[in-house]
Amino acid sequence: MAEARPRFKSDIRIKPGKGAAAAPKPEERLCEAKGCVGPGNCRVPKSPQHMDEYLWYCAAHARAHNENWDFFKGMDNGEIQKFREDALTGHRPTWQLGKRAAKARTGTRTQNPLHDSHALFDEDGNEAPGGPRRPERHLTRLQIMAFDTLQLAHNATLIEIKSRYKELVKRFHPDANGGDRGAEERLKQVIKAYGVLRQSGLV
Repeated sequence: MAEARPRFKSDIRIKPGKGAAAAPKPEERLCEAKGCVGPGNCRVPKSPQHMDEYLWYCAAHARAHNENWDFFKGMDNGEIQKFREDALTGHRPTWQLGKRAAKARTGTRTQNPLHDSHALFDEDGNEAPGGPRRPERHLTRLQIMAFDTLQLAHNATLIEIKSRYKELVKRFHPDANGGDRGAEERLKQVIKAYGVLRQSGLV
């Protein structure tokens, strides 16, 4: 069998013409260090006060620049200490927690930012004396029936609601009543009543 030979013997690659000018090379950036003629291919920040302005150095001068870098240059001790404290929170704004700090700082009462939907604290943000304050609620008929099913006062606290629910679930659970159908039906009512309070945002 004859050996296959290429159809074209000439070189078909495109070559620039003899008169065509070669593409100009981009100008090489020089090091900005005084007296240096090396390539300035390393970018470094100009100063701590001008972090968005840069100098272009060769590798040797960039290394020397970084070794002599003093971020706190020009700051006094107070400014340095403040910078260190702000660094703990990533230099983000912060606010003091609680109302006591605000009262001690200004000597005036401020509105408590805490949203106390279950009335666990008094007006100053402290735990209510004698236990949680009784919440004042405007209940729907369905919510009133749910409180009655759980055998609770209509102003029961969150802790009382959860405690009574756990108590009734244990009391009416089929395993605790030998499979009594009456207890099972009562358990369903308790679970349904608790679900109504949860959907209402009371639990």
